[in-house]
Amino acid sequence: MKRTWWKEAVVYQVYWRSFLDTNGDGYGDLEGVRQKLPYIKELGADVVWLNPFYVSPDRDNGYDIADYYQVMDKAGTMKDFERLLDEAHAIGLKVILDLVVNHTSDEHPWFLEAKASKDAPKRDYYIWHDPVDGGVPNNWRSYFAPSCWELDSQSGQYYYHSFAVEQPDLNWENEELRQEIYRMMRFWLDKGIDGFRMDVINLLAKRKDLSDVANPYDLSYLANNPGIHEYLQEMHEEVLQHYDCMTVGEIPFVTPAEGLLYVDESRRELDTLFHFQIADEMPTWDMLRFKAIQRDWYEGLNGRGWNSQFLNNHDHTRQVTRYGNDGEHRVASAKLLATLTHTLPGMPYIYQGEEIGMTGVTFDSIDDYQDIAMRNRYAEEVANGRDPEEVFASLQLLSRDNSRTPMQWDDNPEAGFTDGEPWMTVNPNYHELNVVADLEREDSVFRYYQQVIQLRKSHDALIYGTFEDLLPEDEFLHAYVRELDGTRFTIVLNHSDEPRDLSIDVEGGKIVLQNVKNDEARLLPHEARIYMKKTAI
Repeated sequence: MKRTWWKEAVVYQVYWRSFLDTNGDGYGDLEGVRQKLPYIKELGADVVWLNPFYVSPDRDNGYDIADYYQVMDKAGTMKDFERLLDEAHAIGLKVILDLVVNHTSDEHPWFLEAKASKDAPKRDYYIWHDPVDGGVPNNWRSYFAPSCWELDSQSGQYYYHSFAVEQPDLNWENEELRQEIYRMMRFWLDKGIDGFRMDVINLLAKRKDLSDVANPYDLSYLANNPGIHEYLQEMHEEVLQHYDCMTVGEIPFVTPAEGLLYVDESRRELDTLFHFQIADEMPTWDMLRFKAIQRDWYEGLNGRGWNSQFLNNHDHTRQVTRYGNDGEHRVASAKLLATLTHTLPGMPYIYQGEEIGMTGVTFDSIDDYQDIAMRNRYAEEVANGRDPEEVFASLQLLSRDNSRTPMQWDDNPEAGFTDGEPWMTVNPNYHELNVVADLEREDSVFRYYQQVIQLRKSHDALIYGTFEDLLPEDEFLHAYVRELDGTRFTIVLNHSDEPRDLSIDVEGGKIVLQNVKNDEARLLPHEARIYMKKTAI
């Protein structure tokens, strides 16, 4: 497998509206990102991924785009973005943007024209269907609503939406539409961006058979439909192959065998992918399931495609809360999870705040949450007769608001995020948990991230090396080997709240990184060790 810059990179995700507000309107902005580029560089990241900042009514926090070519007022101006991009490049950072082309906003000019009449030139840019028996065409759900069909009263037809009603899906069968998308992609690449994170990219092709499904709550029928690979190969041919850029596809509902079809280097589609087996199959930590998923993906992609490693992002609860210990062992646990994502096979992603061990949040009422998916699901369940308190409690852990609370920079009001009223309530623990406080700690999470990132960058074995799971049946210890060209790393993680005996032979390796002070053979709770040994080639 060939070596490339992006395989060796670490990506830092910036959810800009929660990162840093520089004008007091309560929303983070692109200028705030620009000001913090040195912070991201100091951490050791190589690539900044920015969530959508295009013009949008903001029904789904920017993932409902009304103009692909302009910057929304909340984020700033095009000049702000160009300055950010120039300064990122000047200090050696690359920038990738979200590509959201499964759907637009219902306020996009394309949709406004499409719904003007059945004969509108852009009618076929979207997906329309006549009623069936006086109602919706089938029982398919959307991610955010009980049905993926919404009636357009003017025409009497339903339009299709995989997400919110305000996010009509694009019809990728329309060649003119596809060329519009490619033109837009070239616009941003010609500005100098370094690639795209492609939002739900495997949903572009729609199922031809519109009959009801047996289980509408299993949304896999929305994805991986015939035609998807032809679209992505065309995108690569028309656009991507002409630029030195990286692409990472958000690809739910895939096994390793299916995932390989998207990232096999010989197929010329995408560079790497986010799969969601961990997020979807592990609401909370499940060591044996996690190990099995890692083994399956390593074996499925090895030598042919590239994986990504992440445990949280703007859609998924902060990792130390969901998969670690955000109480007594928060610092050690945050570092253990960092060790995991930066030493397993694939490309590591850091979600803003993860590098100081930020935690999820628990608000008191559904009214305190902004997550459209959570609010809609709550309303639906309560309307169906479930107890409101029970429904609310069941939705809190996985609410997207957990990861969207503002970045905690210091202990000033609103955590130094804004001088105004923040668009989302700051996590109350910011007085003790913030960047300044973390950097003052002798056992700083930030500094540990720097160390593990630097270790990975200094040794190809942690990037391109083989992977072997040493304890596949242990429910508490995770131990594995990465090895290449005479360098052998053994990573040992005690992912539990109790001390554990080290049950493997590290074969004379020396500890090169450890997340807690411990000279004993026995591992402390949430202790992570990385052993290194030079072996004969």
